[in-house]
Order: sequence, then structure tokens, then C-alpha cells
Amino acid sequence: MDIRGLGYVTVASTDLNRWREYAAGVLGMMVEAGSEDALYLKMDERHYRILVEKADRDGYGACGWEVAGKAAFEQAIAELQQADVEVQRGSATDASLRKVQELARFSDPDGNRHELFWGARQDFAPFVSPAGVSGFITSDLGMGHAVLPAPSFDRCLDFYERVLGFGLSDLMKVRFTPDPAEPEKRIHFLHCNNGRHHSLALFECPIPSGCVHLMVEVRELDDVGRALDRMHASGVKLSATLGRHTNDEMTSFYMQTPGGFDLEYGCGGKVMDWDRHLPFESTVVSYWGHDFSVGRR
Repeated sequence: MDIRGLGYVTVASTDLNRWREYAAGVLGMMVEAGSEDALYLKMDERHYRILVEKADRDGYGACGWEVAGKAAFEQAIAELQQADVEVQRGSATDASLRKVQELARFSDPDGNRHELFWGARQDFAPFVSPAGVSGFITSDLGMGHAVLPAPSFDRCLDFYERVLGFGLSDLMKVRFTPDPAEPEKRIHFLHCNNGRHHSLALFECPIPSGCVHLMVEVRELDDVGRALDRMHASGVKLSATLGRHTNDEMTSFYMQTPGGFDLEYGCGGKVMDWDRHLPFESTVVSYWGHDFSVGRR
């Protein structure tokens, strides 16, 4: 399956105003109301990258995976059906809301929701951050990455690699405490057909919100630092301190979102040459920083 990148994500929200204030005031994204029940969060030349939909819960919605065109879209649906995955084609109203030509919905073995689409509508309106962010790194790399819960880890990993065609970038095994009796939890970082180190990661743990974290990447370290200041000024809870990861070399911090999942805000991620890359296991999460204990206090 020829997935080119994470094109968009959807979020469920009981209070769109909370997301409006958070997106503009903390993340520095442009916000447009699609209707009384939807917000579009703009990061680049596309009309949006995050769609916030009115719902009776707060949490993650779905990952929107982009394929190259109509033929690739039909081929992807056929491959899902051949693997006995239930696929639902979106209606014209669904496609209009997501501003794409066509979409299809399916879920992984643990119920994480996904959408395939092709032909994103682009308004080409310039991105002008209300908070002065110099820009987000998107384009051929997609909008960022998502880390999803996968308690049925082996089944999920097989699904993403064998059916969806993701490749292994690297892996980790983590514990939340120093207790060696605590079972290790696996995290596998997966890439699709672009140079971003990972567009998806699977975490061997249930997460009530439906997402461990979503990552967006900005152009400059100063953008990261100023977002950290805005986070503190807005009273948003810090989930992990500033640090630099060992695998994708992203310098970032983590904070809570109104959706109950975390958002990683970073810069400087590696762009990969997959012909030369060798997957590896990291025994440490970061070169420095990224103290996740602050989020559990």
C-alpha cells in the first residue's frame, strides 16, 4: 500500500472554544470555523491539518492517511478487503467536510480509527500564525506523527506492516517506574513513503483518549521556546520537559491538549534516507531532557 503521509487528523471535542483558544493561543495555528460543529486548524498552504469535530466526548478521532490518487485509493481499499478488514466508503458529505475527493474508513485490530483519502483541496492561502510561529514542517513529510495505543501489540504491528505497508524505523522498551518487576512496554516507530523518521508509532498500553500523543514540527528552536512560554502563560499542563530524542533527534516538549492526549511540539527532526537506514533499539528515550515524570505529578 502506497501511503504517502499523515495528511490530517480528526479530534472529538465537547467544547470547540477550548480548542480554538488552545490552537491559536498556544500552538500558533490559524483557526477557521467550518460550521457550528467543526473547526479547521491550519498549519500550511492546505486548508487545514487538524479537524476538530463537535462530539459528546473529548478524545482522538482518526488519522487521515494520504495516497497518491484515485488508482492508489482503489488499490488500497482492495488490499484492505483482501486482508478481511471492514472498509466503509465515506459519503460525499464526509468528503466535503474533510475537503478531499474521496475517503474510506477502517480500524486496526485494537479499534484505532483511520481514514484513507486522495485529492486534498488546497486554498493556497498563506499561513500567518496568530502567535508569530515562523512555520510548520509539513509538505512531503506529512503533518507530523501520531502515537497510538496498541495493547494487542503483535496483531497491530502485523496489520500496519503487512497490510498498510509501514516500515520499522526503530524500537524501544520502556517502564514507568524503576521497578524491574514492572513488565516492559514496547514502542515501535513506523514510517511510510516519505522521509519523516516516523509518521506513526505503536505503544503497548491502553490509552483512554485514543492517542498517546500527536507531534507537530516547527521551523525554528525559538518557535519551540516561545510555545513553551505560551503554554505556561495559558495554564496548560506540561507533560514532559524540553529535551532531544535519540531516534528522530527532535528537540521538543510535551503538553496536554483539550482532547486528553498529549501534543509534542518540536523542531529539528531528521529527514531519513531509507536505503541507508538500519533499524535499532534505543535504550534511552533522549540525549537529554524529556522528563515525563512532570506529567504524572
